[in-house]
Amino acid sequence: MSYKIIVDSCGELPKSYKEDKCFESVPLVLDIDGHHVIDDETFDQADFLRRVAASPNCPKSSCPSPQRYLEAYTCEAENVYAVTLSAELSGSYNSAELGKKLYIEEKGQKNIHVFNSCSASIGQTLIAMKIEACEKAGMTFEKVIETVDAYIAGQNTYFVLESLEALRKNGRLSNLKAFVANALNIKPVMGATPIGTICQLDQARGINRALKKMVEYIAKDLKNPAEKRLAISHCNCPERARMVKEEILKHVKVKDVMILDTAGVSSLYASDGGIIVVV
Repeated sequence: MSYKIIVDSCGELPKSYKEDKCFESVPLVLDIDGHHVIDDETFDQADFLRRVAASPNCPKSSCPSPQRYLEAYTCEAENVYAVTLSAELSGSYNSAELGKKLYIEEKGQKNIHVFNSCSASIGQTLIAMKIEACEKAGMTFEKVIETVDAYIAGQNTYFVLESLEALRKNGRLSNLKAFVANALNIKPVMGATPIGTICQLDQARGINRALKKMVEYIAKDLKNPAEKRLAISHCNCPERARMVKEEILKHVKVKDVMILDTAGVSSLYASDGGIIVVV
C-alpha cells in the first residue's frame, strides 16, 4: 500500500523527509505587524526573531486552509495521514478535517485520517515517524490509526523558555507577572496536558536550573525508556540542546535521540533560546 504523511509546518521535518515524496509540509502563515511570513523553505529564522523582538505585539499565525489540505490529499497514495498542531492551540486540525470532507465531496472516498498531535513542533515529527514505521511494517490503515493514537496518548511534551515576552504579548501572562519573573530571572518549566493545552509544571531562577528541573520531570515520567525515541528542538541555541540531551542521558537510556532547529511557528512559541523536548 502506498502512503503519504502530511504535517503542518509547526512540525519540524528532517532534511531527508523534506526530500521524500511520502512527506509533505503544509505551511502556516505568520504575521508580525502586517509583515507576512510563509512558514516554508523560505523561512528566515534570524529575521523573524529580530522582528519579534522589535515588536510590542504578539505575532499571529494563520493555519493552512481546508483547500490547501485538499490539495495535499489529492495524490496517488492509497493511505493519507495528516498530523496537526494541537487542536487546543490552532485551527489546523479543524482545517485538515474540513479539507478531508471537501475531498470526499469532490473526489469520493479515500483512506484519509487526521491526527490531532495534542502537541506541537518535534512532537508532530515523532508522530509522523511513527506513522512511517507502522506503514513500513505492513499494518493496515485501521491498525496504523489505532497504533498511532496509542502512541500519541503516551507521548509527553516539555519546554523551557528563555524569555516570557511571547507569553506576555499573547495574553497568557500579565505584564506584572512577566515583569516580576524577568526581574527575578524566573524561568517556567512548561508541559502539555493530555488534551494538548499548555500547563506550568514548575519554575526556577535561571535557565540552567529550569532546564535541570525539566530533565528531572522527564526522567520521572518516562516509562520504558529503552523503547523510546527522544526528540529535542531548539530555537537558535544548539549548544543548549546538546547540553539538555547529555543531562537526560545521565538519567535514562533511550533508543535514539534527535535534535532539530525549530520551524517558523515553533520559533514563535519557543522564542529565541527556547527548548522543547518530546518523548
